[in-house]
Amino acid sequence: MSVDPVDIEARISKTGQQPPAGPRLTVKDFKGKVDPDWCPGCGDFGVLTALKQALVELNLHPHQVMTISGIGCSSNLPGYVSTYGMHTLHGRALAVATGAQLANHDLKIIVTGGDGDGYGIGGNHFIHSMRRNVDLTYIVMNNQIYGLTTGQISPTSTKGMKTKSTPAGSVENPIFPVSLAIAAGATYVARGYTGQVKHLVDLIKGGIQHKGFALIDAFSPCVTFNLDNTHEFFKHRTKKLEDMGHDPTDFAAAIQKSYEWGDEIPIGLFWKRDDLPTLDQLEQILDEGGPLARRPLGVAPDVAKSLIRELM
Repeated sequence: MSVDPVDIEARISKTGQQPPAGPRLTVKDFKGKVDPDWCPGCGDFGVLTALKQALVELNLHPHQVMTISGIGCSSNLPGYVSTYGMHTLHGRALAVATGAQLANHDLKIIVTGGDGDGYGIGGNHFIHSMRRNVDLTYIVMNNQIYGLTTGQISPTSTKGMKTKSTPAGSVENPIFPVSLAIAAGATYVARGYTGQVKHLVDLIKGGIQHKGFALIDAFSPCVTFNLDNTHEFFKHRTKKLEDMGHDPTDFAAAIQKSYEWGDEIPIGLFWKRDDLPTLDQLEQILDEGGPLARRPLGVAPDVAKSLIRELM
């Protein structure tokens, strides 16, 4: 079964209401119109697989989901999954996603990108989206290097790492995105590894179901340019927090675990809280008449069509 989001949108515009989801779909129904062009063995394949499986297990349909990305290898993902999608500017995916979420908070907003896109040029948007507790799920494919530009250090590259831009080894300390997210106000903070897809599916499902800003930082090895943090590296080091007896409601323990990096690297749900209102819940105008996308435009139809044609 295939679902055309445009056809669904036409039905919504006539009724003003979201239609029922309909019969349960399969992973094949979420296949995008183009195939991934990632390098064979790239960890991003694991994220794509996990995301589609999570959508199926949550019984979501393409018209209920919007996938937004920035720029980079990982940011091509919206083209590989059948949902509403936007491929935006470098580092600006969360800004666009915030606008989309406020315009239609009935949609499940999923943002995908890489560590350079999200934690580097997009670092400012990252912090403020978490501070505002925007209701979305942000999946970062963290390969600890700039892959699209062929191998320079990224904000998460380890100190001493030798790359094209640091032939003598990086002198910079890396950021710890999980720690940063917890401190900045994210209300669901998890880390996964693309070599453990089933575990990653559960983390993504939890993030989508959560009401608030959900970060899933996913170790996604770059098999071409990062020969330090490889699949073999993570295979022998990652350890699930649930097997360690971690309590994700314990703020101090979550911060402590987020800094652990060595022979054991924790993955799983670090932190979760459900008592903080989201941005759309705090905006009074959004409580009056439902999502903005479902309300009358307030402009003449011919003017609206002209604006849409100009922007398309």
